[in-house]
Amino acid sequence: MSPEEELAQRRAALRALLAKPLLTAESDAEALVLVRRHLTELRDWLTRETGWRLMADTGAARLFKTASDTRDATHPARGRAGEPYGRRRYVLLCLALAVLERADAQTTLGRLAEEVLSAAAEPELDFTFTLDSRAERADLVAVVRTLLDWGVLRRVAGDEDAYLSATGDVLYDVRRPVLAALLTGTRGPSTITADSFEERLAELTAEPVADTDDLRNQALRRRLTRRLLEDPVIYFADLDETERAYLASQRHAVIRRIEEATGLVAEVRAEGIAMVDPDDELTDVRMPEQRTDGHVTLLVAEHLATRGEVPLDELKAFVRQAARAHASFWRKGVTEPGAEDGLLATALTKLTALRLVRVTASSAVGLPAIARYALDEPVIKGQ
Repeated sequence: MSPEEELAQRRAALRALLAKPLLTAESDAEALVLVRRHLTELRDWLTRETGWRLMADTGAARLFKTASDTRDATHPARGRAGEPYGRRRYVLLCLALAVLERADAQTTLGRLAEEVLSAAAEPELDFTFTLDSRAERADLVAVVRTLLDWGVLRRVAGDEDAYLSATGDVLYDVRRPVLAALLTGTRGPSTITADSFEERLAELTAEPVADTDDLRNQALRRRLTRRLLEDPVIYFADLDETERAYLASQRHAVIRRIEEATGLVAEVRAEGIAMVDPDDELTDVRMPEQRTDGHVTLLVAEHLATRGEVPLDELKAFVRQAARAHASFWRKGVTEPGAEDGLLATALTKLTALRLVRVTASSAVGLPAIARYALDEPVIKGQ
């Protein structure tokens, strides 16, 4: 195999891990083969540049990513229909994982529901879950389907829709190797002693403090590389003084290593850096997109790109006007009273996740990277 082919394979393997940090033989067979073939090189690069661990065997590969900002809620877990997880689903997910840790090699959805129900009754959880309503059962089913997608469970017989309609049950294999590889914290949850959620999360994700210049520089490189790989854009104004100084002196080297390893292309502006994917694969939020919500988002971005802070009421009026203008192309109901609220909320959620907009209680303001969506005035030649 030529050096060019080796590089292409390593890049494809790393991109697969960045896009989906948990690969399984059932759903990602080709990517898993590439990861195992280039495991040594991938581990070396990830350890050196990001500090992330990589584990792989014949059944699965797991990249133990860590979030660059644990306060960022703009990229939630989502169900199969794309709906974001709410608090109840997150709690159910944690309870289901705890139950599965103690489960037999096989379990049913009905048995899992009973054990989750029992665990949810613990008074210190401050959580109410009864399974009395279809909505609650649907949340549990959504969590189970997430676990199926992750490869934690393997369906043996039955269907979740039958459980929802109370006409049947589902049998699953519990895949313990995948289950054991889910947690990405730097220490075990059982070792955490803090009381508040924020303190417990900080302890769970805390990393050793560097005590030499070389280790401090290594920590800076890893932290900035993680952000360039994970965040849609890094604004220099959001970095602390030490990070800005390191990036000013090492920017070219850091960017070059990322570009060579991943195929991403750096877009460097006065305000910050974005690593752009020419293949549009390494993102969970795409822009522009087709259909109604995608068009609304693009129009709102264009509107905000040439203005400062814009009141939300003004943006709603803008969306109402756009809905009337594009009613024949957009989905039904967009011109109904109040429809602009949902359309605008969806657009601003996407733009916020892409670090293009900052939203307050009463207004929205475009961030520097949104300038790429500004439209120049048309120029008529000869005038």
